[in-house]
Amino acid sequence: MCRCLHHFSSWSLLLFGEMALQFVATWHIVAHSNRSKVRAKVAHPSMAAKTSLADVTVAGAFVRKPSVFRNAISSSIDAVHPPAAGRYLLYVSLACPWACRCLAVRHLKGLAAAIDVAVVSPLWARTKPDASDDLHEGWMFDAAYDTAATSDPIYGAKSIREVYEKSLPPDFDTPTRFTVPVLFDKKLNRIVNNESSEIIRFLNSEFNAFSTQAQVDLYPLSLRPTIDAMNDAMYDTVNNGVYRCGFAQSQDAYDAAIGPLFETLTKLDHLLGTQRYLAGPTLTECDVRLFVTLVRFDPVYVVHFKCSARAIREFVHLPNWLRDVYQSGPDGGLGPASVNIRHITHHYFGSHKTLNPYGIIPKVPDFDLTAPHGRDTIA
Repeated sequence: MCRCLHHFSSWSLLLFGEMALQFVATWHIVAHSNRSKVRAKVAHPSMAAKTSLADVTVAGAFVRKPSVFRNAISSSIDAVHPPAAGRYLLYVSLACPWACRCLAVRHLKGLAAAIDVAVVSPLWARTKPDASDDLHEGWMFDAAYDTAATSDPIYGAKSIREVYEKSLPPDFDTPTRFTVPVLFDKKLNRIVNNESSEIIRFLNSEFNAFSTQAQVDLYPLSLRPTIDAMNDAMYDTVNNGVYRCGFAQSQDAYDAAIGPLFETLTKLDHLLGTQRYLAGPTLTECDVRLFVTLVRFDPVYVVHFKCSARAIREFVHLPNWLRDVYQSGPDGGLGPASVNIRHITHHYFGSHKTLNPYGIIPKVPDFDLTAPHGRDTIA
């Protein structure tokens, strides 16, 4: 998910039209789509397992590590991982925005019966508590936590780290980050992919034979340049930008992140005053990618990540856009299938001990995502 920086290309501007010209004219910090191109000198060179909180440069800036499992679901005749109902499992956290992208798309595409889900507890814990020299904390399975959390149906693992380690081929370098989402092939007992931006594309296009909403296309051919440009523009400043603010360990690193974050949000708010969704009149992938960030913004990021210059509910158009997306899709919308405020707040405030050492969970704002949004008439 990490991106290097670039500017909008000329074709992107043409596709966005006059509004886009205004929208991106001053947009100088934009993220590239290839996460694997990020390179930075990290202040923690140890190969021991660490949480993402350790991914900070010597200048105090948070730099997300690239995903390492990048295999594809494909319908090609020689595909190692062909689409099939019941063959794949999604490991997710209901607290994690990257994982909840996948849950939202799974719901919009009607794939609940085709792709199983395993849900970790929102609270990080020691993944190897008996190893005194291994202090890694990460996602744990605890089916007793609440009715949303599950056990691991594959290995009976206690942690996501254990799933990674048990499924690695002998010649594969052991990763030092154990993240969700994970798309797992149950037939081959192998991790397929742990990059959310790729997993949602597989869910959108490769499983239509098993989908109850096959007509839904979140990445239509005619809108792909627009969607890609929007995704690139939001990634570094918003999706990852909130983490760059929250995990910054220097004032300069925080200042470099907080300004572009709110500049981008202001531009998005203005754009959504002229059209219903980010790429036009149709809900697309880029709406999902922004939604999972903004639904956490007021309950968590304003306080926990110091993104306090302005709450989302204080913008003009973003609040009702958030409601609109929450309510989109079958069976009550994608929101109930992908948003669990209890898991969200308990994870961030309960797991990031360096940011919130006492684990106090603050009272969250009262913002009704099910209220009428009034955006039906916007073209």
